Amino acid sequence: MPEATFVLKEPKSNEPTLVYLFFRFSGQKLKFSTGQKIYPKFWNENSQSAKETRQFAQYSEFNSLLKSLRNIVETEYRSLLIDGVPVTPERLKVPLNEFLQKMNKEDNKSFLDFIDTVIRTANKRPNTIKQYVTNYNRLLEYQEYTKKKIEFDTIDLNFYEDFIKYLTNKKGYGINTVGTVIKNIKVFMNEAVERGLTTNMQFKSKRFKKTEEPSESIYLTRDEIKRLLELDLSQNKRLDKVRDLFLIGCHTGLRFSDLAQLRDENLIDNRTKVKIRTQKTGATVIIPLTSAVKNILAKYDGVPPQVISNQKMNQYLKELGQLAEIDENILITATKGGKRQSEAYKKYDLITVHTARRSFATNAYLNGVPTISIMKITGHSTEKAFMKYIKISQEDNANKLLNHPFFQ
Repeated sequence: MPEATFVLKEPKSNEPTLVYLFFRFSGQKLKFSTGQKIYPKFWNENSQSAKETRQFAQYSEFNSLLKSLRNIVETEYRSLLIDGVPVTPERLKVPLNEFLQKMNKEDNKSFLDFIDTVIRTANKRPNTIKQYVTNYNRLLEYQEYTKKKIEFDTIDLNFYEDFIKYLTNKKGYGINTVGTVIKNIKVFMNEAVERGLTTNMQFKSKRFKKTEEPSESIYLTRDEIKRLLELDLSQNKRLDKVRDLFLIGCHTGLRFSDLAQLRDENLIDNRTKVKIRTQKTGATVIIPLTSAVKNILAKYDGVPPQVISNQKMNQYLKELGQLAEIDENILITATKGGKRQSEAYKKYDLITVHTARRSFATNAYLNGVPTISIMKITGHSTEKAFMKYIKISQEDNANKLLNHPFFQ
């Protein structure tokens, strides 16, 4: 039985190139353009499919299409043989063209239809998909409010200004929340352009930008982390495990998605360092282990406690913060509904899963660890991005400078 194969038109190109389907049978050859393009660097010649890589996020959908085309041509070949009909390249092309025409018709969707397709097919982390769903719902609400269908061609500066006004004044969202929605609209439009679904490029205008203001996030000082460590939780296994997991994050800077995959084999150089390939970026990091982390890992035979949901984790962390008397009054100021608003919180109410990673970076910086060394662990690509990430007050900065030779 002949089998279909896939070949790139220009396998050495630095630009996306067409993928052809070849089907050889009885001395004849069918050459059929799939209409799909791919960068050769994302192509696996051995499997004749797209590589499963985050850099080519739509690989699953892409490979599924190629598989469908292979099945169609091989099924049609068998059917023609069974029916006693002469097999020719022209006859084999008929069902292939019908399939692509149907698919292209289905691709002629509105902007919201396209986002729905992305949500269902994207190979993204659960939190990213959750964010996409939230943004879809906000666009749907806006469409219902304006009673105007959102099409690819309507994503222009007029839409941008009106949508921001709606999110800010009508819904009362903060600047950074609005910015996240705009950021993802640009993501969706970029994807649509790459798929050839639109030629509208107005979303790339400098005025079509993500809105943002500095976020006020907390970090825990070394003293507060020590207070958590010294809590006697021998009678509360639930909080004991959450505390230990959080403390590993405070001392390593690892995301909790990475803590979940920590195993004994990740401990290297006589268990003095941890080496792990991070889930989010795929980068490999090597981090020296503090005595606190070594003791925690020993407590669990080298494997940290199982990660629970973010929601539960955040809930328990606030409980832990209260027990450790991390109760400083914190004033948080943000822009909501176009107005600057301030609200007072107890510090323990602001502790979240991500506080551990931010605490690691900030405490390392305040204690003189070179910025570039911290960035090797946190994955920040620029010092500017890193400095926006860490949280230090004017007093923290002054204390850091006290021992600097310039001030002696």
